Amino acid sequence: MKTDTIFYSLFQEFPSFFFELIDRPPDEATAYEFTSREIKQLAFRIDGLFLPTTEESEKPFYLAEVQFQPDADLYYRIFGELFLYLRQYKPLNPWRVVVIYPNRRIEHEQMLQFQELLTSQRVQRIYLDELPEAADRSLGVKVVKLVIEPAETAAEQARHSITMARQQLSDPTVLRDLINLIETIIVYKLPQKSREEIAAMLNLSELRQTRFYQEVKQEGLEEGLEQGRQEGERQAKLEAIRRTIGLGINLDTIAQLLDLSLEFVRQTINKIQRESMSLPEQNIDSFIELLTQQRSLFSAEELTELAQLIEPLSDESDVLSEAISSWAENYPSIQEAQAQLLEPLPPAKASEKAAVTRETSESQLRDRLNKQALKNAILL
Repeated sequence: MKTDTIFYSLFQEFPSFFFELIDRPPDEATAYEFTSREIKQLAFRIDGLFLPTTEESEKPFYLAEVQFQPDADLYYRIFGELFLYLRQYKPLNPWRVVVIYPNRRIEHEQMLQFQELLTSQRVQRIYLDELPEAADRSLGVKVVKLVIEPAETAAEQARHSITMARQQLSDPTVLRDLINLIETIIVYKLPQKSREEIAAMLNLSELRQTRFYQEVKQEGLEEGLEQGRQEGERQAKLEAIRRTIGLGINLDTIAQLLDLSLEFVRQTINKIQRESMSLPEQNIDSFIELLTQQRSLFSAEELTELAQLIEPLSDESDVLSEAISSWAENYPSIQEAQAQLLEPLPPAKASEKAAVTRETSESQLRDRLNKQALKNAILL
């Protein structure tokens, strides 16, 4: 059973469950965003982060880890990632670590290296099989405990959870999503059963015939159709931008014709042109765009530092790319802004990519992406 996926799905859809689990008021979830963050220099990714969405500096951020298999290196990894994250992002809120185990037998404590951390108030270890019976009055805790419920009693506990959810949740869409998630947990726990059999075990067949469920289903269908329509319009506009690149039409006209902002058109064209570049060239091009279009990200001291860094380097794109990447690792806001510029667009047809490649010739790239162009952007 993919327990980490289940837990992260739970926390993504129902962040209040996490706060119930750590014995905090569930409404605290409204002040947090559940996300993941990449530590780029070592290609690490922290999958479970609850980050405050307000500027209250006393609110901690939470690193949540779900561990259902023995792992002797777990704490080395958790604290290694945590302190790299602190160094790279320099958050203004205090940190907390929450590790969720099914039981104590899974844990390798590693007290030799981490005793002071593991026994501090900043680290909370939760063993699901030791949660008090009183915790079952919490819907969030009850659903979370379904993950470790024995197969023999899982369906019964799932039915109890669904009954509790129907009593406590007033939003029909939230209730539908939770029921679907409970069903998914039971599907993982009882792989020999079909979806139809599990639906019958949980009395879902009867529930889904009710007027309430049919109305929610229709609402979800209409919402999905609307999202699909909006995405279709966006794709059509992206394709239109692709086709106008080689026609000599200025950006203002493209923006007016397609009812788009000038900034969106400019960024889109830059991304399309980068598709024909090598990775080092993409890196240099996006960095020049940051220097020219988002200059407020750079202080005067940082620009001076960059100029001194670039001056002795050769004109090779690999060398320039490596230098600015290493420099940017010390400035998370710059690194994150550049990553957004490098996000790929939906793939274009081969003929359209070829047209873009012809438009952006090798000589043009050399003019745009050489050392002098980088220095000019720094010294604007």
